[in-house]
Amino acid sequence: MSAFTKIISIGICLSVLALAGCQGTGSVDDLFPKAERPIPADVVKAMKAKGMKASSPIMLRIFKQENLVEVWKQTDSGRYEMLKDYEICKWSGKLGPKIKEGDRQAPEGYYTINEWQMNPRSDYFLSFNLGFPNAFDRSLGRTGTHLMVHGACSSAGCYSMTDERIAEIFALAREAFNGGQKSFQVQAFPFRMTPQNMAAHRDDPNFEFWKMLKEGYDHFEITKVPPKVNVCERRYVFNRIAEEEKAFRATESCPQTTTPDSLSLAYGKLLSKEDEVFRKAVRAEEFREKLAGKTPEPETEVSASLKPEEKPDFLPVASTNSGSATPGTLPAVGPVPETSPLRRGASTPPEPKKRRGLFGWLSRGS
Repeated sequence: MSAFTKIISIGICLSVLALAGCQGTGSVDDLFPKAERPIPADVVKAMKAKGMKASSPIMLRIFKQENLVEVWKQTDSGRYEMLKDYEICKWSGKLGPKIKEGDRQAPEGYYTINEWQMNPRSDYFLSFNLGFPNAFDRSLGRTGTHLMVHGACSSAGCYSMTDERIAEIFALAREAFNGGQKSFQVQAFPFRMTPQNMAAHRDDPNFEFWKMLKEGYDHFEITKVPPKVNVCERRYVFNRIAEEEKAFRATESCPQTTTPDSLSLAYGKLLSKEDEVFRKAVRAEEFREKLAGKTPEPETEVSASLKPEEKPDFLPVASTNSGSATPGTLPAVGPVPETSPLRRGASTPPEPKKRRGLFGWLSRGS
């Protein structure tokens, strides 16, 4: 296009916008349909400052309790960094996973969004389908349809945003797909998976499920790269490498796997650090309950270590890479200590022992 043609085109666009403004109906939709709105200038500026491109891959994290959707974007280093968070207008139900059609629960878990799941003609302004039920949900017989992140600030089992916020998120996803990203990951959590929050919800019926989600959360906190997610034995497993990817089957035994040395040791260190934080948080919660006049049931102390026959068979059986890290990979470290009390337990926890244990097998009762 010649310089003269460009000038004429710009002039026409400005004239159209000015005319719309005079008529009192001017808006960005006069020039751009809602699904084609550009990324706002302030967000573009923030991306440049963080070493991101509009076409860089994205990932989303959802936190129910905090009412937030975080958009993370890959930087020039290969790692992801949070670009912006958006307040959720409404989400329905309570903390905990969606179980069945009609329970009006917003899902929790790990979901993959392909380009075909984006809906530019949504009845709720703009939307994308979370893909519920995923392989994990189906393995447990969970049911539900049309679970979305959408606009219109109205929810019946979805995560609903204002139209302005969903338009920004939609634009970021659109540009990532245009840049070659095949799909992006959505991690939906009940709350930030900190030791303090886990302690506060230690008696919730969903605690075991949340421990499982926390492993993937922790992996991302360590690596700043979306975790590889698979499902076997009706549970999520993260960053496990099998000889054949098809070996992971949602309702069958987990295959033998390896995990990167770097992640193994870093994860073990994180568990060790959070173990004491969790202990202190539990004591603080119990003290608050006592002050409030609640009398907690006697605690059954649980062993922090695992006997050989109690070791979860889905733990890594070997390590893989041990070289130094390059951008987008993990730093070289070593295996997770097998005695860590914060390892995620199997779906059915072992019988309580008489020592205090945390995360994996903390229980209450006689």
